[in-house]
Amino acid sequence: MAETDQSPPPSDQLAAIKLTDAVEKHAFSDRVLIRSIVGRPDGGKSLDGQKVRAGGWVKTGRKQEKGTLMFFELNDGSCPANLQLVVNDRVADLNKLVATGTCLVVDGILQVPPEGTKQKIELRVEKVVSVGEVDPAKYPIPKTKLTLEFLRDHLHLRSRTNTIAALARIRNALAFATHSFFQEHNFLHVHTPITTTSDCEGVGEMFQVTTLISESEKLEKDLIRNPPPSEADIEAARQLVCKRGEAVKQLKAAKASKSDITASVAVLNRAKENLSKLEERSKLKPGIPKKDGKIDYTRDFFARQAFLTVSGQLQVETYACAVSNVYTFGPTFRAEQSHTSMHLAEFWMVEPEIAFADLQDDMKCAEAYVKYTCNWLLDKCLDDIGFHV
Repeated sequence: MAETDQSPPPSDQLAAIKLTDAVEKHAFSDRVLIRSIVGRPDGGKSLDGQKVRAGGWVKTGRKQEKGTLMFFELNDGSCPANLQLVVNDRVADLNKLVATGTCLVVDGILQVPPEGTKQKIELRVEKVVSVGEVDPAKYPIPKTKLTLEFLRDHLHLRSRTNTIAALARIRNALAFATHSFFQEHNFLHVHTPITTTSDCEGVGEMFQVTTLISESEKLEKDLIRNPPPSEADIEAARQLVCKRGEAVKQLKAAKASKSDITASVAVLNRAKENLSKLEERSKLKPGIPKKDGKIDYTRDFFARQAFLTVSGQLQVETYACAVSNVYTFGPTFRAEQSHTSMHLAEFWMVEPEIAFADLQDDMKCAEAYVKYTCNWLLDKCLDDIGFHV
């Protein structure tokens, strides 16, 4: 083989070229995340000519060239930016794709659009793999800006809006950063219970956890369908037990066969069991069970009062006294009757506990945590933060 004037680049340079010029597929899907395309420093220009599969939901669609060509803005939730699709009417029925909210999976070639357009890269669709059609008359999330109050009436679709999707990504990043910070500083994550019998902070109202109400409702419906036995029913059952018992005595006195006595005893036992059930059912009363004028929590699921936690502090402090540095990060609940933006019924709280530390150490930890999470957001979610700003 003839020698070349230029030797091949080192393997590490080849690896770098591959990472730079090749778009990576999702680890568990055949598609490429839109963030992997438009989130590159050059906006995706270096991917020009690559064939990819993309999936997402149509944000907007507009027709050009007398309806034979259509431009779509596709978003898959991986970032706030959209990927522009260019679809020819020879590829698919454009009328099925145009509605906002339509779900698409497409194959195509990434191309740099003509100069003067705001997009750095676009996808020329060669094949529409699948379509989840939407009825525009019924789809409740239009292109226009929507209020948060409106979105509360359409919870299952609100994550398709830019605002909620950006907040979800920011919150995801904050949760990841929280665990990363404490793990990097040798804290142990402790899972504290959500259902508890203790009022950790002793202030405010707590949400109570009980099965008494649902059980009483079930009982009321059952008693309506199948009324409790009367005294006459119970007395008749008692008489039957006496009769069956007398029959057993007579068989034993007559020295009847063992099989006859056994059969008679079985009949007696069934009569006793039926009487026991009737007596037990006669004691059932509608409503929440009470004892001495108070709710009888011994009949509840935990046999005592239970609540949704307001803090994991009590439990996590016991771990701090054994393994030194710990933290808990989970949902907490407050049943305060306040409907202002300053009060939340449910929120996630970070609670670190440090053994052998003083107030200055606690302050250093808190300050370092805030700085860490802020830097994390600036590094991971700058585009989402910019959207809200």
